[in-house]
Amino acid sequence: MKRALLALEDGKTFLGRSVGSPGEAFGELVFNTGMTGYQEVLTDPSYRGQIVVMTYPEVGIYGVNPEDVESSRVQVAGFVVHRAVRRPSSWRATLPFTDYLEEAGIVAIEGVDTRALARHIREQGAMRGGISTEDLDSGSLVRRVRESPHLAGRDLVAEVSPRSVLPAACDGPHVALVDCGAKGSIVRELRRRGLRVSRLPYDIHPQKLLSLRPDGVLVSNGPGDPAALRRTVFLVRKLLERGVPLAGICLGHQLLSLAIGGRTYKMRFGHRGMNHPVKDLASGRVLITPHNHGFAVDPTSLGIPWLPLDGAFAASRPEVLAGLEPPPPEATMAELLPPGPLVGESPLGFGPLEITHLSLNDGTLEGLRLRELPAFSVQFHPEASPGPHDAAPFFDRFARLICHA
Repeated sequence: MKRALLALEDGKTFLGRSVGSPGEAFGELVFNTGMTGYQEVLTDPSYRGQIVVMTYPEVGIYGVNPEDVESSRVQVAGFVVHRAVRRPSSWRATLPFTDYLEEAGIVAIEGVDTRALARHIREQGAMRGGISTEDLDSGSLVRRVRESPHLAGRDLVAEVSPRSVLPAACDGPHVALVDCGAKGSIVRELRRRGLRVSRLPYDIHPQKLLSLRPDGVLVSNGPGDPAALRRTVFLVRKLLERGVPLAGICLGHQLLSLAIGGRTYKMRFGHRGMNHPVKDLASGRVLITPHNHGFAVDPTSLGIPWLPLDGAFAASRPEVLAGLEPPPPEATMAELLPPGPLVGESPLGFGPLEITHLSLNDGTLEGLRLRELPAFSVQFHPEASPGPHDAAPFFDRFARLICHA
């Protein structure tokens, strides 16, 4: 087998074997803790520009098939596994995992201690990386990784959003899906509820969107830094001013927060996987949810006195935290949950808001709603694929919002 080298910008390297296409790949190195769902991960547009490390030791056991894709192509920049399974064991498989990578032109490496690598990323933070089957000189590849572009500040959505309006083709209440890199499962969940879905470019002009006369707008997930998407933030703000029913998922959650005057920050290593516990503050339920994000909303930017445990968090408005005791180092998030609602105010005049969901791992914001406007959002992925379906009622809530607006 052809050798391959994985290099990190901090100088750490891993020698392994190539299991995809020969060549080179550069991107932000992140890890996913899912035990299954690798095909959905590969085709999720939110992973654009990233090299994904799968922590589960064997990947490819059930092969791949045309039904489990989330977009029309493989989206990851590169892939890292401990062991790649070449002979699938599933009646649904139409192609081995390794052949799928090669046909898609994806540079991938196996033979890496992926759990040690994930621990390194947890300790040092997500960082740039590179995989090469051509440059096996550690010093050379590390140097080139350091010369590659950072993820923060990049508009990767332009690479995955449709260039023109993809109109709806059925009857029912009309949803304008602002497609920042939407997973196919989002569209399927909307259609299951009798909704008619048009997919729109992320930078569509507000007047053009409104001319389609939607009953509601959903802003999708997508890759990269939300602060780089100024035109989409402007779009969401204009829709809020018109009182259009609106919801956001993942990147859409961050864009809604920016539109009302909040700020986002880059997390230390992000949340990626299928088993992240989230507390629904209204019902008291704990939802097990899929995640894929490296940015989060700063609660203090919305006037909310809440301190997430993410090591990368620095309050943009530290005065909001005045009087709030820092958590003891041994405390768990379950012990630190607020006794009452977490409320704030839009800095741009969109009225009061409240936090609806919190991460039980690190207390980062997982959902919000505006109290005086028909708008809400979640950071997790209610459509799952892969993952549990605890949060699927998000789509029922959105359908009710449209029908009762």
